[in-house]
Amino acid sequence: MKILAVDDDPIILELLDQFVTAIGEHELTTAMSGPEALELLASSKPDAFDCFLFDIQMPQMDGITLTKHVRASTRYADTPILMLTAMSDKRYVDAAFSAGATDYVTKPFEVPELRARLGLVEGLVQARQSRTRKIFATQNISAPTQPDAPENALELHEPISIYDVDNVIEYMAMQNYVAQLSRGALFGSTTFAFTIRKIEEHHQAMSPFEFYSLVSDVAEVISDTLAGHQFLMSYAGSGTFVCVTESGWRPNMTALMDAVNLSLSRTELYDNSAQRLYVRVSAGEAIRLIWKSENSVMEAVAAAHTSAEAASEAHERSLTDFWIAEQRA
Repeated sequence: MKILAVDDDPIILELLDQFVTAIGEHELTTAMSGPEALELLASSKPDAFDCFLFDIQMPQMDGITLTKHVRASTRYADTPILMLTAMSDKRYVDAAFSAGATDYVTKPFEVPELRARLGLVEGLVQARQSRTRKIFATQNISAPTQPDAPENALELHEPISIYDVDNVIEYMAMQNYVAQLSRGALFGSTTFAFTIRKIEEHHQAMSPFEFYSLVSDVAEVISDTLAGHQFLMSYAGSGTFVCVTESGWRPNMTALMDAVNLSLSRTELYDNSAQRLYVRVSAGEAIRLIWKSENSVMEAVAAAHTSAEAASEAHERSLTDFWIAEQRA
């Protein structure tokens, strides 16, 4: 991979150069400030870098602000960003992930850890490139032709990167964020999830681009509904959005689901053939994350995910049972 590292400490940059050389198969470019990095990006060719390593605490422009600038560029909207910092304060963790960081590495770091993180990032880059080709290669294909083009299929279970929606981060970043939460006090963290009803039907009927647009539109509605609360959200695949919220807020999930569905009912969503889409979500349980180990936190997030999907399935069964009862009557 081609990596850009930004840190105002020349010793850190020298160490990174030695570490990356030791790891091998990567090309490192360095900058000593946010403005220098932005100038370098502006003058470089498109897709010049596959990964960024940003220090948080820098003069002129900190790493969080630099991350926001990079994410505002269509060229690097989803390029992995690893934050390198000696600060483990939860405020910085939250701010880094909210700005668009993919992962967070605390100094001092070691070669095995950096190798592992870069290995994960490299896999993420390759997987995202494949998904992006699938999504945009078929944006002019109508839904009825999609079953005949399996090579372009976007798997239902695949997480999707969503852009330009407030507080929405990629799924790997959400996993990394939750792992960071588990290493410190979790304060008032709560996790919950929403699942799009009849997601299999939508997926089968739509082209990859239509499905991607549907997921993005629902993400925006949920984000708007949660506005005013401190939260991060990610699309985990299979129509499910996982959320982690802060400030001690434990939502009433029935009321929150109703609010999201009311907003969806007022939002006009259409497929490529101009057919109106009637999209609704089901909500799972809200689960508190208090003094849990990393494994327990991951299990709690998974439980929230599972409960949302179970709620969606239960809703569909209730409709089927009602229809059968009506027929028998």
